[in-house]
Amino acid sequence: MNTFDWLPTLRYLLVGSFPAGPLGGVALTIVLSLLSTVLAAFIGLAGGVALAMTRGMAQLALTAVVAFFRAIPVLMLIFWTFFLMPVLLHVDVPGLATVVCALALIGGSYLSHSVYAGIVSIGTEQRDAALSLGLTRWQAHREVILPQAMRVMMPSFVNQCVSLIKDTSLAYIVGVPEFTFLANQLNNRLMIYPAQIFLFVGFVYLLLCGGLQWIAHRLLGKGARA
Repeated sequence: MNTFDWLPTLRYLLVGSFPAGPLGGVALTIVLSLLSTVLAAFIGLAGGVALAMTRGMAQLALTAVVAFFRAIPVLMLIFWTFFLMPVLLHVDVPGLATVVCALALIGGSYLSHSVYAGIVSIGTEQRDAALSLGLTRWQAHREVILPQAMRVMMPSFVNQCVSLIKDTSLAYIVGVPEFTFLANQLNNRLMIYPAQIFLFVGFVYLLLCGGLQWIAHRLLGKGARA
């Protein structure tokens, strides 16, 4: 790849060596973000509802687990997961799976508190009214409380999604060829365009994060008008 082959260079940054090789670049960053966001949302919803429905030692234990994952730096968790999972499971864990699991756990732990705060903000009157109608506690949360709490939770969900997009850049530590990894690789190969390359990297991340925020604001605005 010479310095004048700008089209192959751009294609390399966008999709890596795909289809001749593995997917990489911006496309892999988007895939990592989507997978980790979906898993983090499930973990966050489950954790937040569990925090709201448990009491005593069970709630204390769950709070400690959530606090543990919130306190660990993302880079360290990726590193631990990549090197510890093969020892515990006796199988080689792909770097892509490692990064998705680490991001989902940390994102889910943050979202657990957001979901819990959203549920608490509804107040006990709604829950008591649902229980008085014969619903179980789980049915009351699912049918009455969670739908109302979603508007309170959504800004935190959007913020966490934006953070996950940026945190995918830490996948370089286990050799996952996402966007930043390939940009750094390209810079080391060319050595004469670092400003242009990393300005382009920043611009792409700005587009991804800004586009997500714009879509979320549009959806929230339509939901509020409805």
